[in-house]
Amino acid sequence: MPVGRASDPARRSRRGETPAERRSERARRDGAGTKSSGRRPGRQSSGRSRPKSSTGGAFKLSSTRRAAGLAMLVCVMALSVSVPLRTYLSQRNELAAQDQQQADLTRQVQELEQRKQELSDPAQVEAEARARLGYVRPGETPYIVEVPVQPVAPPPPEESANDGVPWYEELWDSVMGKDS
Repeated sequence: MPVGRASDPARRSRRGETPAERRSERARRDGAGTKSSGRRPGRQSSGRSRPKSSTGGAFKLSSTRRAAGLAMLVCVMALSVSVPLRTYLSQRNELAAQDQQQADLTRQVQELEQRKQELSDPAQVEAEARARLGYVRPGETPYIVEVPVQPVAPPPPEESANDGVPWYEELWDSVMGKDS
């Protein structure tokens, strides 16, 4: 069987048609006449005719829908950035706290190293033992002087000017500004 137009089953059934009949059928199928479409009569349309949209714009959306879509896009982007940003800020604060703690511990280690060197001297150890622990050398007589402490008497109770007045009247008087 030869390859070409005649091999098409739809075309084989229309063998008896004239070219004018085929053109009118083609025009009917395309939905527009040759003069109203503005095309030359010999050309076929490259696709379906598209109705003109009154909204225009990207994806044939109205301006309200485009604004809503843009707002949703901004919200999604903000939410997708907020979690990593929060994590970054909290880790930065935690790192600053760890740096501060490390500096404090380094200073404390230096103070302890200095104290260790001070206590490596036997004279310093003896002075510490005498002052803090009350040690004495054999043959020495320790004396402890105690200063008599006068008993401190509790202060006399203050007498209020409103003796016998209930608390709620004192409160009311203080609210009203009476100092009696």
